[in-house]
Amino acid sequence: MKNEFRIFLTALMFYTRFPVSEIKGWSEVMLNKSTRYFPLIGMLVGAVTAFSFFAASQVFPVSLSLVLAMAVSVLFTGAFHEDGFADFCDGFGGGHTKERILEIMKDSRIGTYGTIGLMLMLGTKYASLLQIDEARTPFILIAGNAFSRVFPVLLIYTADYARLDATSKTKPVGKADSVFSLIFALATGSSLLVFLQWHEIIITVVLLTVVFLLFRMYIIKRLEGYTGDVLGALQQISEVLFYLVIAAKTQ
Repeated sequence: MKNEFRIFLTALMFYTRFPVSEIKGWSEVMLNKSTRYFPLIGMLVGAVTAFSFFAASQVFPVSLSLVLAMAVSVLFTGAFHEDGFADFCDGFGGGHTKERILEIMKDSRIGTYGTIGLMLMLGTKYASLLQIDEARTPFILIAGNAFSRVFPVLLIYTADYARLDATSKTKPVGKADSVFSLIFALATGSSLLVFLQWHEIIITVVLLTVVFLLFRMYIIKRLEGYTGDVLGALQQISEVLFYLVIAAKTQ
């Protein structure tokens, strides 16, 4: 149990800004095993975001409460996935070869593609959440953050890690561990779909699965695998699509 808790703390340390003390006996193997907790970390991020929204909505209008909740989410994760999405937009938007894509994504500066992509993604996320019934919003935030993290885990287990020693990012990236880790991540991330209506569940699962397959096909064609930025981009795309489905059904 102690070792499993250390694995969870590894996930918490790498995927959030939550303060974690030094983990005894840490190794890269623990980082790989920690992928099983990625959706659970999403659940935690969603819970913090949901609580922030609920607390803010007691004082401010829904629109402002959503902005504040999104800000808390970014602070809690250190914009980890948003950074990956921006780098993904820059790399795949401006690079024409695998080497050039990796080189651009390594650059810490944000470019035109990344700036525009990030603005559109955050704007779409905000606009979608604004259309959802206020009473449902906290639950949707938790479910969306958890379920969207299922797909990066799937990509880790179904694609190779695209890496060039000279140009790859030094950001640690979890790799495939065991079938148990995969099943645990899938079960954890999918469990909160109970907050959705049955037709929302069907549409969400089908849509996000199709998008995942197309995304996987695209990055394998262009990059021959995934990187940390690719995983971050997939999480953000999946989360936004999740909210879009719920927003569309509330019209």
